[in-house]
Amino acid sequence: MTTTIETDLKDVLARLDQRFDRLEQRLDKIDSDITDLKINQVRMEEKLSGQINALDERLSGQISVLDEKVTGFGKRLENQEFTNRGIFIALIKGKVRSCCNF
Repeated sequence: MTTTIETDLKDVLARLDQRFDRLEQRLDKIDSDITDLKINQVRMEEKLSGQINALDERLSGQISVLDEKVTGFGKRLENQEFTNRGIFIALIKGKVRSCCNF
């Protein structure tokens, strides 16, 4: 049993052209979407870069303030150690004198 299909070659070519046109439109849309995504990616990278720089500047300022505070604590601690040493020596001398009756 054989089946004979009679189609005009023009009709087949016309259908193929229509399909190719639709495929081209889809590819154009995909290209447009990819371009939009790339533009958005660049914008996001710029935005993040700006935020990172701002955060870095804030942290640098806070680190400087903390460094100054630590330096201030160190100086106060040195003064306190000097004072304590003097008091300790005075106490020891007082004990030695009272013990040995100098």
